[in-house]
Amino acid sequence: MATTRKLRRPGRRKSDQPHPTDVHVGSRLRLRRNMMGLSQEKLGEAIGLTFQQVQKYERGANRIGASRLYELGRVLDVPVQFFYDDQDPVRAPAIPAGFEESPQEGFDTDPLRRGETLELIGAYYKVEDPAVRRRLFDLAKALASGGDPATASS
Repeated sequence: MATTRKLRRPGRRKSDQPHPTDVHVGSRLRLRRNMMGLSQEKLGEAIGLTFQQVQKYERGANRIGASRLYELGRVLDVPVQFFYDDQDPVRAPAIPAGFEESPQEGFDTDPLRRGETLELIGAYYKVEDPAVRRRLFDLAKALASGGDPATASS
């Protein structure tokens, strides 16, 4: 009697870790969503998904298809390339076990993902007067370089 073997669809097994590109794209999705002040629920409504699906995309647990990525870019007002920015195009060799940083460490060290950065960006864009916003920008640049705000204008 011949035994039939159940064919399994190729892909990632449930226990495997998400692909690093999926994690990167998801983190960029979360960054842009936070920059725009959208909740996972609001973003999901805008593209016809549940907040749980958005959550899975952001963690890299679910891969984002091309058409969905295009739709996300449209809703978040960024080109599709935004989701791949800052990714090393050349794959580095795998980091030996014990030397890799935890996902939380990487998250905390990126200043674009800190809560205070997102608050600062949100407050900056709430300044309605373009001249005042420009002066605020010049002040921040001057403070960062240790210079005089009065001479920092470009």
